[in-house]
Amino acid sequence: MTTIANDANWWKTASIYQIYPKSFCDSGSKGTGDIQGIISKLDYLKLLGVDAIWLTPVYQSPMIDNGYDISDYYAINPDFGTMDDFDQLLAEAHQRGIRIIMDIVVNHTSTEHEWFQSALGDKNSPYRDYYIWKDPVDGGIPNNWQSKFGGSAWELDEKTGQYFLHLFAKEQADLNWENPKVRGEVKEVISFWAEKGVDGFRLDVINLISKQQDFPNDRLGDGRCFYTDGPRVHEYLQEISEAVFQKYGSVTVGEMSSTTLDHCQQYSSLDNKELSMVFNFHHLKVDYPNGEKWTKAPFDFSQLKQIFNHWQTGLNGKGWGALFWCNHDQPRVVSRLGDDKHYRLESAKMLAASVHMMQGTPYIYQGEEIGMTNPGYTSIDQYRDVESTNMYDIMVNEQGVEHQEMMAILAQKSRDNSRTPMQWNGEQYAGFSKAQPWLEVASNYAEINADKAVADKNSVFYFYQQLIQLRKEIEVITTGSYVDLYPEHKAVFGYQRQSQSQTLICLNNYYAAETECVLPEEFDCDKAQYVLGNYELSGDKVSQHQVLRPYETRIILLEN
Repeated sequence: MTTIANDANWWKTASIYQIYPKSFCDSGSKGTGDIQGIISKLDYLKLLGVDAIWLTPVYQSPMIDNGYDISDYYAINPDFGTMDDFDQLLAEAHQRGIRIIMDIVVNHTSTEHEWFQSALGDKNSPYRDYYIWKDPVDGGIPNNWQSKFGGSAWELDEKTGQYFLHLFAKEQADLNWENPKVRGEVKEVISFWAEKGVDGFRLDVINLISKQQDFPNDRLGDGRCFYTDGPRVHEYLQEISEAVFQKYGSVTVGEMSSTTLDHCQQYSSLDNKELSMVFNFHHLKVDYPNGEKWTKAPFDFSQLKQIFNHWQTGLNGKGWGALFWCNHDQPRVVSRLGDDKHYRLESAKMLAASVHMMQGTPYIYQGEEIGMTNPGYTSIDQYRDVESTNMYDIMVNEQGVEHQEMMAILAQKSRDNSRTPMQWNGEQYAGFSKAQPWLEVASNYAEINADKAVADKNSVFYFYQQLIQLRKEIEVITTGSYVDLYPEHKAVFGYQRQSQSQTLICLNNYYAAETECVLPEEFDCDKAQYVLGNYELSGDKVSQHQVLRPYETRIILLEN
């Protein structure tokens, strides 16, 4: 077991890098990424300066939902390598001062898991009560709850005549957390990986584990109000935390589905001892008009600022949040909120600065640090994501949406936008693999790749490197209060962070036109200095009146 000397709050000044192993680096010629591929790129990550890697699931899985359907918690998926490979990754990352955070899915298992296979068709199985079974109601489904992936959340076990609950795919059966044996199994699984030296855990949809036990029909919606932030969820998290996370000093980040600020304060408060921090997704729905994802819509800038303000002020001193734009389910932010054609470098840097200077722990998704874009696929045959191909069928074949219109929507919203292979160099397949990759590489890889970025001191890569470093050097970023300086401004997102000893202002122009703003009257410009920006700044003097060029960001620091 290899570990890194533990400062209990290391994650508050840290930056974490998310790896989606299937698309990161193929050490051979399979066309899919693997653990040895990750090991081969650890020096690149050390150069970037990240403190930890979050790995999406690498466990044994039928891969119905990209590994979020686990069939054996104690085994590595052979597509990614072996347990020896994983142990080597852990050791080599730790040698470079990089921690490892594993993704763990304990709301549900794969229906191929041995627990479920034993429970299926046998009411007397010792594992039957590991899952949630209900008798039919009026000869049909137990209630009207919907799966997150569409259709009913109930599937019939024909042999016993009972239904089991699956909030996600029918191949992902929800675990029964009311059963103390299930909670015991979860503690054992997490302890197994923590004993190996894994430094932390990202807990998938962890706020859904407690269901209202009368399983009522939902008159108004899809059932989520009866299991989101459910009745015993805080009790369960405290139990797991006390038994495992506190024992091993694990950092924990909870993925929160459709949650509220109040609950996130409880999940991540120091008093409750549940989780280190929380992921929420409210800011990534600002281009969903009326909550509708599958549209081609511009983002609502005013709403974006309001959401950041709500969470930054709400968690300050009460909890801790993850800061992020991208992951394996979200499109590339430079294509989504920036301008990937005319101002790719400028907008990628501005978007990075605007979240990295907030309070919380930043997560960088693979390729974000080199300004990777959405691939702009033009054929439905290029897509592999089941959600995207399903929506194409529904909207084109059932709802009559034009093919071209749907292709434009997918090019903006598909999860495959972020799953294209990492662009390492200008060679065939972007240096990701020697074989044809499982998903087509974006066609701009000769222009946008890691080799080019590392060779260019003005690249997005080195801007991220500087942001990561600033979080270690400037304490106000970690501890300071937050004020939105220009809530009504139509183009500028500017905020002030303040502690007793420092004031930091981060100005961000979100559009391709020049704009201006005025710094607060009480801010002493004569004593302030520019710390970082994405354009050349003529002269060092900070002026009260700020003129921002297209997608410009400026970080200004005042030592009080």
